[in-house]
Amino acid sequence: MPVRPTASLPTLLALTLAAAGTLTACGGGSGSDPDTVKVSYKQSMDNSIKVMDTYLADIKKQFEKANPGKKVEFVPIKAPDSEYYTKLQQMLRSPKTAPDLVYEDTFLINSDITSGYLKPLDPYLAKWQDWNQFIDTAQAAAKGEDGKTYGVPDGTDTRGLWFSKDVFKKAGLPADWQPKTWNDVLDAARTIKEKVPGVIPLNVYTGKPVGEAATMQTFEMLLYGTNDGTADPLYDKSAKKWVAGSKGFKDSLSFVETVYKEKLGPEVSDALDPNVGTRIRGEWLPKGKLGIALDGSWLPQDWLPGSGHEWPEWSEELGLAAMPTQNGQAPGKVSMSGGWTWSIPAKAGNPDLAFEFIKTMQTKANAQKWYIANSGIAVRKDVADDPSYTDAQPGIKFFTDLVASTHYRPAFPAYPKVSTAVQEAMEGVTTGDMSVEDAAKGYDEELKSATDDQVIQK
Repeated sequence: MPVRPTASLPTLLALTLAAAGTLTACGGGSGSDPDTVKVSYKQSMDNSIKVMDTYLADIKKQFEKANPGKKVEFVPIKAPDSEYYTKLQQMLRSPKTAPDLVYEDTFLINSDITSGYLKPLDPYLAKWQDWNQFIDTAQAAAKGEDGKTYGVPDGTDTRGLWFSKDVFKKAGLPADWQPKTWNDVLDAARTIKEKVPGVIPLNVYTGKPVGEAATMQTFEMLLYGTNDGTADPLYDKSAKKWVAGSKGFKDSLSFVETVYKEKLGPEVSDALDPNVGTRIRGEWLPKGKLGIALDGSWLPQDWLPGSGHEWPEWSEELGLAAMPTQNGQAPGKVSMSGGWTWSIPAKAGNPDLAFEFIKTMQTKANAQKWYIANSGIAVRKDVADDPSYTDAQPGIKFFTDLVASTHYRPAFPAYPKVSTAVQEAMEGVTTGDMSVEDAAKGYDEELKSATDDQVIQK
């Protein structure tokens, strides 16, 4: 599908009114039938990608068989990521439209918690033995500032460097490439540009059109590799303040600027196309048009049998490398993790039934089935330790091992606005309209506004 965060806050706000007019197609609220649980989720815009639909259909059969007289009704939202978030928030505002269960991105869950749209799940979790199997970082991903938990994660993701072995061979680069510094990555891209004309050397997502993909898949993968990994370079937890444009921030912008100034990336018009991710997965990587992609662990779900974009050779034709820290300093590599959770709306009519559906989805066997189908990373310890999971698909072990080096975005309500400010700075240096210094200054001003001046300079 992939259901990964790409929305920017202005897009969300701009689409709110449009979304209000389309909600009637999503069905009524959850309280009309006490024996029916209504489940809302993001349906892929690509009609050939039915990973989530297929999985949920199987869970529905299991649930209805185990609970005679109870029914499951799906309320899919078929929309781009940014519109999905907006439509979901519209639905959550009223008992007439709120489903019993919703699929929440950790990118925006705290905004919905703060708005009072979600129900705390702690009373349910206290009685559910399986909750102890979820790793600590996954449990924390759905926690509000009040310390309560508002969602059950269905997996996580990590990020790294995908590279074409064929392109590398033509460029004279090693098939077992493992860069140690940012310069190693840039030098490989420069070599590809020189020796393999007609191929895009390196893709790093950038700018507002691709939204959170720019912030998380690129900028934070750089920023969190600029220090020694012991302090958060975006949010100072001890001071409870956001970090203004630091040296690491400017260095990260400089990396992005270099990629596009030296024409190591796609054409700027392609880089700022909101559908660039689809082109990378469906065209550039499978057809050998891209040398290196800084991207996520979920890419193979688009290439699996039955996906409509089958590419059974991908594991032989693509190599994987961890994203290095800036200068090779410890811990040597960096990753970012996000993920999605199943949450119960505050205005759901059948919350108890909804949690029973969550429990059915999140048995060890069903969770493992989902991780593999979705090319996801396990957040249940018993699945992560199971060889039938780690051996199920090429790349799973590589990306699961990156969990030890991963970071999570600061899960605070201001984050979406901070992310948008990052994207604006990136877009400025990508197009060449702004210098790194000016982009960083612009970010500082936006940051002060987005966080009510809760900013620290480092």
